This record gives sequence, structure tokens and C-alpha cells, in this order.
Amino acid sequence: MRLGRTARIVLAAVTGLILVAVYVPLMVVLVNSFSTSTSLAWPPPGFTLEWWVKAFESAGAREAVLTSVQVAIVATLISLVLGTLISIALQRFEFFGRDAISLLIILPIALPGIITGIALNNFFRTIMGIPLSIWTVVIAHATFCIVTVFNNVIARLRRTGTNLEEASADLGAGVWTTFRLVTFPQLRSALLAGGLLAFALSFDEIIVTTFTAGSGVTTLPIFILNNMFRPNQAPVVSVIAVVLVIVSIVPIYLAQRLSGSEQTRR
Repeated sequence: MRLGRTARIVLAAVTGLILVAVYVPLMVVLVNSFSTSTSLAWPPPGFTLEWWVKAFESAGAREAVLTSVQVAIVATLISLVLGTLISIALQRFEFFGRDAISLLIILPIALPGIITGIALNNFFRTIMGIPLSIWTVVIAHATFCIVTVFNNVIARLRRTGTNLEEASADLGAGVWTTFRLVTFPQLRSALLAGGLLAFALSFDEIIVTTFTAGSGVTTLPIFILNNMFRPNQAPVVSVIAVVLVIVSIVPIYLAQRLSGSEQTRR
């Protein structure tokens, strides 16, 4: 499709405005992390590395980062296993209610986070009688992280087809051998991309975490929220926010590169 000159100008202007609206606030946070002002005055009266030093020396911040990483890793592993199994079941087998199950798997990522958080809070505390802890956070994160793995894996399964798997079965290979030597190698990049996206999604999740975390569980987003309006803590929060942005960008970038490389090879 070819666009006229006017259409290209309008499209470029709209794109530029969107990028400015998204990334200028992020740049402001980055600059404020080096500001000498404790109230994030703009423009900054001066620049310093003091807040970066304090942020890395903060025991609470380090514990919050460790908690977020632990939750994200476990939630990602659960998502990889369950998302892969569900994808294979829905793509390789036909049964009654398959489309309904597929919709139910995708639904958690479309629901507002506050709805998911309230529902899981009621489920854990009222129905199951389980006290909120780091494990309830892991389970809550896994419910929507599964979707990213599911979407990546089922898309790959649709493209690869069943010819190689059927050939493996005809040659006498069992189900596990076929999966290990034929199916899994075709899914590796999709699993890695889905896992990276799931990790990023879990690492910076705050709404669902707020409803499912116990009083002693503080992830990095919750730490930022709790300290945002405390005296002299705003610059430290800006530093942590910058680190959080960087940590979130890396897995998304790698997932995008993996997807692009796979399409190029194909």
C-alpha cells in the first residue's frame, strides 16, 4: 500500500506526538534521578549521583528487587510448563469445548488488573482460607503470564504443522521422544520469547500484586508506591524506577529480536 504525501506527513506527526507523550515522562524520571532537589523540582537545580548511591545501599530496595525477581522466575517457570501443555492440547487435539477453553486461557490478560486482584484475593482468603504470602503472588502472576507463553507457543505450533511429528511417530518414536527431538526444538525460540515477556510482565506488576501479597511481601513496584510520597525519598524512587524500566526493556528487546530472527530464517 502506498500513501500520499499528506497522509505520510499526518501519520509521521501522529506517531511523533505519541512517542513524545510516552517517552518524555520517562526522560524526566531519568533526569530527576540525578537531581540535587529532594522534591523533584523542575528544572533540576543541579546534578548528583547521591541518590543512585543511596538507592543501591538501601536494604529495603535490595530486598524488594530480590522478591520481584524470585516471583517473576517462579511465575515464568510455571507459565512455561502450563502454557506449553495447554498450547499442545488445544492445537494438536480436537475435543468438545476447545474454543471455549482457548478463550478462558486468554481472558485473564484482557481483564482489568483490579478485577483479577479482587477475584484472587477473595479466592485465596474466603474460599480456600489461604493466608496471603509470596506464593499467592506467584500463583496470581502465573494466571496472566501463562497467556504470553500460550500465544507464542500456539502460534509456532500452527506454523510448523504436524508433518515432522507424524514422520517421527511412523519411524517408531514414542510421544516423549517425538516431543524431545522434534517438537521442542521447533518451540525453543517461542518458549524463550514467551518466557522473557512473562518475566517482564511479572516483574513490574503492581495492581494484582497489591491484592494478593501478604503484609510481609514487598515487591519492587510496591516498594516504589510506598515510598513515592515520603520525605526525601522521591529521588531514590526515581532511581529505582529507571532501573525498573531498564530491566523491563531488556527481556522485551530480546524477545523481539528472537521473533524477528525466527521470521527471517523462515
